[in-house]
Amino acid sequence: MSREAYSFVRTFAPEPPRELCVDRHYLLYASSGALRLEARGETWLLPPARAALIEAGVSVRVSIPRPVTTASVLLDPAFVPAPPAPLRVFDLSPLAQALLHECREWPDDGEPLTPYAVTLFAALAAVTWRLSETPCPVVVPTGRSAELRRALELTQERLGGDVRFDAIASEVGFAPRSLARRFEDELGLTWRAVLRRLRVLQAIEALADGDAPVTDIAFAVGYTSLSAFNAAFRELTGRTPTQYRASFRP
Repeated sequence: MSREAYSFVRTFAPEPPRELCVDRHYLLYASSGALRLEARGETWLLPPARAALIEAGVSVRVSIPRPVTTASVLLDPAFVPAPPAPLRVFDLSPLAQALLHECREWPDDGEPLTPYAVTLFAALAAVTWRLSETPCPVVVPTGRSAELRRALELTQERLGGDVRFDAIASEVGFAPRSLARRFEDELGLTWRAVLRRLRVLQAIEALADGDAPVTDIAFAVGYTSLSAFNAAFRELTGRTPTQYRASFRP
């Protein structure tokens, strides 16, 4: 019989997107590297500073762009209350990260949890349930139409180079004005706003993946000015790139 709560620690090589749906509330967390999560027409990145709380029975798509180590936690619906929402992505506090690290001692080995472990998992649930009430704003809608999805793919592929809206519009068969309207209608965002989010998401992935200088990361995602990169990053995350990297480093 599975424990009422347990930690799932495993290292994965890069993988394409796959469906994930479990019968437990799932606190999806990467202790190193970063996971990509897609659901409800939106995309999030999960570096070690962020987690996703997924209600039991809710289906999501998870991909692994680079090697990653997970330290996720699964909780029986009878053990904890239902999460505040079916899916929430949120930044982790130092306390939540410490609790997740401590929970690694209890995998699903079938043995009953000790009283200490029960208290620990319950505390983790209480802390992360509350954190999930403030969702992370760095999310990119994926779009409904094939043309817009292709436009997003082309934008993503060219972040570090010469990414021009007119060229992307031409490749998906739209006039620039028509594609601009499609972005507004389907995503509620301009292409420029989406471009900024994609650049910040890619920067977060790089910050989680190694020790590359922030300046190198800024140039790699398409910024020519470190100050402009820092301003965009801070506007979307509330922190500078250096502060964000420090939030998931020991």
